[in-house]
Amino acid sequence: MSAKRDFYEILGVSKTASADEIKKAYRKVAMQFHPDRNPGDKAAEEKFKEAAEAYEVLSDADKRAQYDRFGHAAFGPGRGGGGHPGGMNMDDIFSQFGDIFGDDIFGSFFGGGARGGRGQGRARGSRGSDLRVKIKLNYEEIAKGATKTIKVKKYVGCQTCGGSGAKDKGSMQTCGTCGGSGQVRRVQNTFLGQMQTVTTCPTCNGEGTTITAKCGSCKGEGRVFGEETVTINIPAGVQEGMEMRVEGKGNAGERGGYAGDLRVLIEEEAHAELHRDGLNVAYELHISFPDAVFGTEVQVPTIDGKAKIKIPPGTQSGKIFRLKGKGFPSVQSYEKGDQLIHVNIWTPQHVSSEEKAMLEKMNASNNFKPQPDKNTKSFFQKVKEMFE
Repeated sequence: MSAKRDFYEILGVSKTASADEIKKAYRKVAMQFHPDRNPGDKAAEEKFKEAAEAYEVLSDADKRAQYDRFGHAAFGPGRGGGGHPGGMNMDDIFSQFGDIFGDDIFGSFFGGGARGGRGQGRARGSRGSDLRVKIKLNYEEIAKGATKTIKVKKYVGCQTCGGSGAKDKGSMQTCGTCGGSGQVRRVQNTFLGQMQTVTTCPTCNGEGTTITAKCGSCKGEGRVFGEETVTINIPAGVQEGMEMRVEGKGNAGERGGYAGDLRVLIEEEAHAELHRDGLNVAYELHISFPDAVFGTEVQVPTIDGKAKIKIPPGTQSGKIFRLKGKGFPSVQSYEKGDQLIHVNIWTPQHVSSEEKAMLEKMNASNNFKPQPDKNTKSFFQKVKEMFE
C-alpha cells in the first residue's frame, strides 16, 4: 500500500492556511475531480475522496492540531477520533460536506444537486438529531482508558418497513414533481441572460419518492422510539469536560435518513485521597514529628494502587517528593504526568502533662530551634519548579 499523501499538499495550501483558505481550496479541488465532471475516471474519483478526507481533518481544529503534531499516525489504530483509515465512500462525502458547495453551484456545474445529480447520491429522509450523554470515570479508568457499555433511549430504525416509512414496496412511487431526481430546476430571465438554479423538491423533500400508504408501526416516519446498547471506547488521559463523538449512534433519521451522533461528555469521579492537576496527581502526606526527625518508610496511594516511599531523617514540612510517571497520560501525545507528594508534619492539638514536659525540655535545646537555610527554596518556589 502506498504512503498517504500530506493533507496540506492534497488541498494545495500551506500549514499556516486559515479555515477559509482551506475551505476554498477544498471547493476548488472537489469541483476539479467531481465524478460528474469525470465520469468513469477512477483516478479522479480517488482524488475526490482523498480531498474530502483531507478536508474532514483540516477543517476541524482539534483534528488538525493532532495531525500537525503526529501526521497520519494521529488517526491510526488505538489513537481514537478522526480520519478514515479505510477511505471515505461517496455517501460519507456528500452527507458531510455537500452543504459547503450549495445546490446552485452543483446544479450549475454538474446538472444536479450535491447528491441528487449522481443517481446513487440522492438525498434520503432527514438526518436524525444528535444525543448527549454523560459518563463518569474514576482515576484508574482515566489513566488506563475504559470501555463503557450503555443503554441509550432514542429513535431507532423501524424494523417493520426497514426505515422506508411505507407499508410495502408498492406503497412508494416516484415523485411526480421532480420525476425522482429530488430536485426542481428553475430558469429565470435576468439582465445577464437566463440563469438556471436547482433547489430541493418541495414535494418529496429531495427523496425522489412519495409514500401512498404509510407503515402501521412507525406512521410513515421510518423510525420508532426504542433503545440501543452502545459500546464506547474511551482513550486514556481524557479530562473533565471533554466531549467525544460516536458517529451514527444518535437518533435515527426519518425514512432512512442518516442517524445523528452520540456526544459523550466526560465527568471525573472525585478520588478520596488524590487530587488531579492537569497530567499530575497530588497527595497530601501527614507524618508525625518523630518520623520527620528519625525518617521512616510510608505507603501512599497512587492512581493504580499503592507505592512505598522513604522519608529521610530531618525531612522538613513542605518537602515535595515526586513519583515519576505516576500521573495521567496525555490524550493527544505520549507525555505522562507525575505524582507529587507534599509532606505535612502533624502537630497534635492536645497533649498530656507528661508530653508537655517532654516538649518543653526539647524546646529548651538549641537543636530544636528553627535554623532555616537561606538557600532553601520556599514551598511556592518548589511547586512552581515542579509544574514547570
